[in-house]
Amino acid sequence: MTNNSVGNAGRLLWAALRALLVLTVVTGVLYPLAVTGVAQLAFPGKANGSEIKDASGKVVGSELIGQTYNLPLKDGEETASPDLKWFQPRPSNGLGANSVNPQYKIILSGATNRSGDNEDLINWVTDAKAAVVKDNSTADFKVKPSDVPADAVTSSGSGLDPHVSPEYAKLQVHRVAELNHLDVAAVEKLVADHTDDRILGFIGEPRVNVLQLNIALKTLVAAKG
Repeated sequence: MTNNSVGNAGRLLWAALRALLVLTVVTGVLYPLAVTGVAQLAFPGKANGSEIKDASGKVVGSELIGQTYNLPLKDGEETASPDLKWFQPRPSNGLGANSVNPQYKIILSGATNRSGDNEDLINWVTDAKAAVVKDNSTADFKVKPSDVPADAVTSSGSGLDPHVSPEYAKLQVHRVAELNHLDVAAVEKLVADHTDDRILGFIGEPRVNVLQLNIALKTLVAAKG
């Protein structure tokens, strides 16, 4: 009886070991290789991170993750000031020193988790709106608080949104044109050329990828000399 029990246990263990080996090879090696191969053949750009290259061919980021465009951090500053020569993204989970993720660090993604009547959130939005009005008002273009779109003063759910609304991009046109000594019409055309419509015509909202827009702006500035 004891020998039979030992034999049965041995057969069960051997069967379990074979199943483990087969499943490890199938699900741990063959399946990942097959999925990776199909992705590389059918969607190579997306499979490799949706990389964006500048005019020189250098990879400068991903079209799926936002970036900041700031001046070098000065002594005594907790957060760097935006470099207003460039189109600016939407805030990333709050603003300034109070931000959960002010620098679009991909290690930290998420919303501010504050309700609409939260005092901190109200203060962030109020301060952000005042900054947008101040930064984007030029000698011949005055921004009113009512002109500021919601995405200019609030972060996305992930805090890493690479897009802004066409309204926010257009709001920045006069500032960008003035600081880069460009014609307003030329910068307006950049925004129009980089505005993507709703997916399939009805999913989502029109949007502008800030990184792609700034790459085109850099090319335009370089061409102007």
